[in-house]
Amino acid sequence: MKTIALVVMTVMAMNVYGQNKTDISLMRKGSGTQSSEVASETGDLYSQMEHHGPAVENEWIGLRLYFDHKGSIDVYNKEKPGLELAAAGWYPTVEQQNEGWGADYYKVGSTVGLGGIRLWDGQKVLSLTPVTMRTARVRKEANQSYMEMLSEGIPYCGDTIDVLVRVTVFSGMREAKVEAFAFSSHPVQFYTGVNYHKGMQTKQGDDYICTWGIHPEDVAASQLNIGAGIIFNPADFASIAKGPKQYEMVSKPTKYLETWITSSCEREAELNSMEALVKYLEDYSK
Repeated sequence: MKTIALVVMTVMAMNVYGQNKTDISLMRKGSGTQSSEVASETGDLYSQMEHHGPAVENEWIGLRLYFDHKGSIDVYNKEKPGLELAAAGWYPTVEQQNEGWGADYYKVGSTVGLGGIRLWDGQKVLSLTPVTMRTARVRKEANQSYMEMLSEGIPYCGDTIDVLVRVTVFSGMREAKVEAFAFSSHPVQFYTGVNYHKGMQTKQGDDYICTWGIHPEDVAASQLNIGAGIIFNPADFASIAKGPKQYEMVSKPTKYLETWITSSCEREAELNSMEALVKYLEDYSK
């Protein structure tokens, strides 16, 4: 985790006067117009939004937050570095994919996906629902972009709390930062992790968890081996266990949690195997 902090500072310094290789997207279906903020008292605009919620991207991946109770983070994988959301959206055509564009190869289902945030009440997982209001925001800055979801009025352990989840991507950096903030009178326990499917390889290190293999997704033109990793501070977690569909990570009582996530695919030039992904993640521990 110390390495990530140093890399962020270096990348930010290098990109102050460079090109911002990040982007944002938040649009209602059929509007053709980008928004900076969208809110709903029901907390569910999943079917009304392009890519089902806010999205961000850097050169290597796109990420989206589902605008509903799940709080899941989904991944758009790319074969080559570049920005694609503005031109191709989350679902490029078959022709575009055959020309080397990325696609939605990652399958989240009912899980947290890659680093999504829920709550733990001491006995079970709680979705970020019901709410009195859910608000999605996106912002593009000099060398980074972020999306965030504020869920207000969530019942939790006899209290009513607000939870903000923010996902930030950086120019020149493969990792995205996931932050969870609890606005509450007492600390809470967050629940996060990384999902996997039957037949996939998985590995848990001291401060990372990664997966590699085929996701049973049917919206892409083909299926590729996809890698996913979450990097964390072990001292932040009360328990980490491999569940039937995802690694289940329960934080210690807190009002703030930070993890880092990354993803890759077999057609990339660099992180195109489980071995390459593991080595990359282990380098952060040194």
